[in-house]
Amino acid sequence: MAETDRLRWDDRYAGRAGAVAGLPQLFARYADAFPTAGLALDVACGPGAVSAWLAGRGLTVLGVDVSPVAVEQARQLAASTGVGDRCRFEVADLDEGLPPGPRADVIVCHLFRDPRLYPAILSRLAPGGLLAIAVLSEVGAAPGGFRARAGELVAAFACLDTVASGEGGGEAWLLARSKGDR
Repeated sequence: MAETDRLRWDDRYAGRAGAVAGLPQLFARYADAFPTAGLALDVACGPGAVSAWLAGRGLTVLGVDVSPVAVEQARQLAASTGVGDRCRFEVADLDEGLPPGPRADVIVCHLFRDPRLYPAILSRLAPGGLLAIAVLSEVGAAPGGFRARAGELVAAFACLDTVASGEGGGEAWLLARSKGDR
């Protein structure tokens, strides 16, 4: 990612109030589907709201984001909610791919879209693991380079068992579980 993009995200996060631990609203009604133990990967974690929530459930979490400002906010949120010992955050340029690491029992990717990462996300998901991904979509919004085409997530992750999915209002999302024998 170009340095200008990193700076743009730093500026965006610097102006935000502190995050509150929790799932994005569209996944909140499926909270019971998320495991209470294991390893989680939070892709484009921002200020760490999802990471802190997952750690609060008992998972060990790696959160990655391009913004050092967001990563510092995530560290502060994890510490202030008492889960800092179960969270690790790294600055990572996702244009270069996912950082190396073990398979994860949960992968969350909220409002970050890079179809080049879809195969890496699949290979990082542990057998029986849960994927929660939401992206901007052309469905109910104007087309654009950062928006998924209709059906993109379901097609890209067709090898997973869909728990729930939806498209509309400019967003697409998928909650799916890998097959236990991968």
